[in-house]
Order: sequence, then C-alpha cells, then structure tokens
Amino acid sequence: MALLNWRSADHYDPTGDKPCVICTKPTPLRSDRGKPVHKVCAEEWIDSHTPKEGDK
Repeated sequence: MALLNWRSADHYDPTGDKPCVICTKPTPLRSDRGKPVHKVCAEEWIDSHTPKEGDK
C-alpha cells in the first residue's frame, strides 16, 4: 500500500472543508495539486491505479 507523507502544513487548508474528490465526504486536506482529498482515499486510489507486475 502506498503511504503518503502529508506532514507538511501545505496539505491542510484552513479556509474550510470541501468534498473529497474520491469519497465526497468533507475534508480540510489537499493533494499536492490542491485538490480536496483524504490521505487514505489518495493512498487507496494510487494502489488501485498503479500497474502491477505483469499488467499490460
């Protein structure tokens, strides 16, 4: 499983919660690109969208 390091304050938006782009539940967290997303949702998305060995 991918484990993201979101210790930086850049991943927290103090202006308020917005719907997560994956699960739609509110979150104050932001991706590296500024999209609202829970860390766990981002990690699960990366795991499900990363080609595995033997995939084409």
